[in-house]
Amino acid sequence: MPRTTAGAVGARPTIRDIARVAGVSKASVSYALNDLPGVSEETRARIRATATELGWRPSAAARSLSRARAGAVGLAVARDVHLLEEEPYYMRFIAGMESVLAREGLSLLLSVVPDVDSAVEVLRDWWGERRVDGVVLTDLRVEDPRVALVTELGIPCALRAGIDDRMPDGAQLALSVETERQSFVEVVDHLLAQGHRRLARVAGPREFLHTRRRDIAWAEVTRSALGRAAPVVVADYTSAGGLAATRQLLDRSQPPTAVVYDNDVMAAAVVAERERLGVRVPQDLAVVAGEDSMLCRLASPAISCLHRDVVADGARSARLLLEVVLGRSSEVTVTEPHRLVVRGTTASSPAAGG
Repeated sequence: MPRTTAGAVGARPTIRDIARVAGVSKASVSYALNDLPGVSEETRARIRATATELGWRPSAAARSLSRARAGAVGLAVARDVHLLEEEPYYMRFIAGMESVLAREGLSLLLSVVPDVDSAVEVLRDWWGERRVDGVVLTDLRVEDPRVALVTELGIPCALRAGIDDRMPDGAQLALSVETERQSFVEVVDHLLAQGHRRLARVAGPREFLHTRRRDIAWAEVTRSALGRAAPVVVADYTSAGGLAATRQLLDRSQPPTAVVYDNDVMAAAVVAERERLGVRVPQDLAVVAGEDSMLCRLASPAISCLHRDVVADGARSARLLLEVVLGRSSEVTVTEPHRLVVRGTTASSPAAGG
């Protein structure tokens, strides 16, 4: 029986395809095709024969990176592991990165650490041991030591930042620039059209640069629309944190009739626990999530949200990093603003007196 070939007609075979057909690991394929020790000569010959049969050719990126002998990029996520249990964001972001890296025969080295200081040590070790060719930084903090580290050591890096965030000179950076204001304009305009005048926001921790950008944008947009900046309560992105922040808002003498949450987990928790909070959604309280996910789509009612393609964001970060690793000039791209998706949690006007 002829051997099964890879992928769809016309698709370029990948190292993963070669590994599957040859019955070996991706690492073994990398060793064999890059003339590195780690496999027997018999296995090396079998892998090369499979690669020839599948029509595999090394990409320009893979050839360039093979000289660095790492063939991997790093992602050190500085987040509480319990939050990652709840939040689906990072699985989608990593899936996007892998969609690019797998095509180039590259690996993703992932580490989850509790804080940025631990991430600094991980990145320093990876670079000192030449285990990565570059890194992607996420969830930048104010005065983030990781940015200083990659600048000091000359580590190729891709990250997302705001247009006004200051990045150090001389760093090998590719920037994906985010904007926050237009997204809030869409949300506030929609809520005003639904009759809401008492708005509030439940924010993420203020140590994050993106929280600071959102704080500024929220204040500007709500002040322009309402004549005053709408209140903000800080939470920690978890379901418990979102519920506690919402109780604070509902205990006010004039509670909000609409709340925007900085992520999907907090918004979904409020919708799920609305009876315990003593509100009807959307009649008493309209809910908008700052991220979209299956949590928003499967909730009842489904949650209005600010949508972006997180998988595409991960893929973009990987592509930008490869540009820097290959020695091309640093890139700056502007991401599309989050797009408002209206669902059931903002489908009606507020209750009488709102």
